[in-house]
Amino acid sequence: MSARPCNVLFLCTGNSARSIMAECLLRELGQGQFQAFSAGSFPKGTVHPCALALLREQGLPTENLRSKSWDEFARSGAPAMDFVFTVCDQAAGEVCPAWPGHPVTAHWGIPDPAAVDGGPAEQMLAFRAAFQMLEQRIKLFLALPLAARDRIAIQREVDAIGRLNATEEGAA
Repeated sequence: MSARPCNVLFLCTGNSARSIMAECLLRELGQGQFQAFSAGSFPKGTVHPCALALLREQGLPTENLRSKSWDEFARSGAPAMDFVFTVCDQAAGEVCPAWPGHPVTAHWGIPDPAAVDGGPAEQMLAFRAAFQMLEQRIKLFLALPLAARDRIAIQREVDAIGRLNATEEGAA
């Protein structure tokens, strides 16, 4: 990979929870090595309040977070992406734009915490679980020796991270 920080785009349909949390996590954990972005195929227009509350609770900056369309990253002049990860099953099944930079792509499906029925406590538990899964996957990604691997090896590794299930993630 290049000497410049790697650009990583996290995609979800609504860009209001999982992709936003992944963006914040990678920005924090990958400082200097990665620039993190998030977007959605059909953005909700606002960031989910539970996502914001959890990010603040974790001490992660939430300024300038916004729900945005993936079109922003597919147009001319957009940053060239090195990696694009879908974090929801619906976005993974959609036809994505052609990304500048021809990035390595993978699906890291995470259950939608915003879809959980129940009261505020149940919903916050779902957000915490999604956050933990994203954090584990991002830490595994950050541990990859990207500079020492070719594109095919990197593709295999990021695909393997996306195939982890919750049991394996808790043990990793």
